[in-house]
Amino acid sequence: MTDKPQLLVADLDGTLLHDAEVFENRNITQHSIDVINRAHDAGYKFAVATARPVSTGLRFAQILPVDAVIYLNGALIDFDPAHSNFETLTKDSTEGNPDLIKIGFSSKRACEVCQQLLKHIPGLKLGIVMNDVRYTNFDVRQYWKTQSFQYTNFQVSTDASGNEYSVRILEPDANHPIPVPQGTADKITIFPEGNQWDGLESLIPDDFDVSISEGVMWMLMNPNANKQHAMNIVCERLGVPLEQTVAFGDDLIDIDMMRASGRGVAVSNANPKVLAIADEVCPANNDDGVAQWIESQLQ
Repeated sequence: MTDKPQLLVADLDGTLLHDAEVFENRNITQHSIDVINRAHDAGYKFAVATARPVSTGLRFAQILPVDAVIYLNGALIDFDPAHSNFETLTKDSTEGNPDLIKIGFSSKRACEVCQQLLKHIPGLKLGIVMNDVRYTNFDVRQYWKTQSFQYTNFQVSTDASGNEYSVRILEPDANHPIPVPQGTADKITIFPEGNQWDGLESLIPDDFDVSISEGVMWMLMNPNANKQHAMNIVCERLGVPLEQTVAFGDDLIDIDMMRASGRGVAVSNANPKVLAIADEVCPANNDDGVAQWIESQLQ
């Protein structure tokens, strides 16, 4: 890419956000916000591409001049972030809302996969993410303090009111797991421990793709739910050629997006495999590396 890029796409964790001891305290500096605003005012379009769900990603969309937001590693794309809120983004159906795209799979299929995995690996910690609620067989607060979850038996609700659970006001109760509502699931998350890693990949069904986030969490998703495919959709919607994009990332799940973009820029703290494929390397996330790179283009 030789011309000025038209679209900047940035990952959040490990890339745009500063590190913190706990997940909830990761944040973006005012300096980075100011630089991205300057770039947007100068004519650059800006998008966020994150594996985060709405509950932990929305606040960054609300403080940045975003033209599109890719949530859940590509399972949800928002083209009207200026007018979106938690309720509109977490509805089961996007019918009637042309500014939202969901790419998931049925909750029934998700439950089938979870049951099969547990049959082969008893004690495996896993869950189904659906409308920003995690239906899990473990307490997710050991990883995230603020994300809504419900203990489940990985059975799909079949009664007439199966979609009417008030899951956000129920207290998680391991002694009374609930069915998973009928509808569209976003992803299955798995947290394997020790020798549970061995052979896990061979158990993943062919109708799912696997991504591993930060070397800890496995994400099973619709094969079309990934950052590369989502960036293609964003480019088409915004009228930007792929070769006129710059993608910033740090983790393995960013590689395909960075390769597909006109220029893939890795922060210096990135996974070695990401550094190996990057067209350029900018300073680390904790040094506002993305902002430094953007500033160099504005001069």
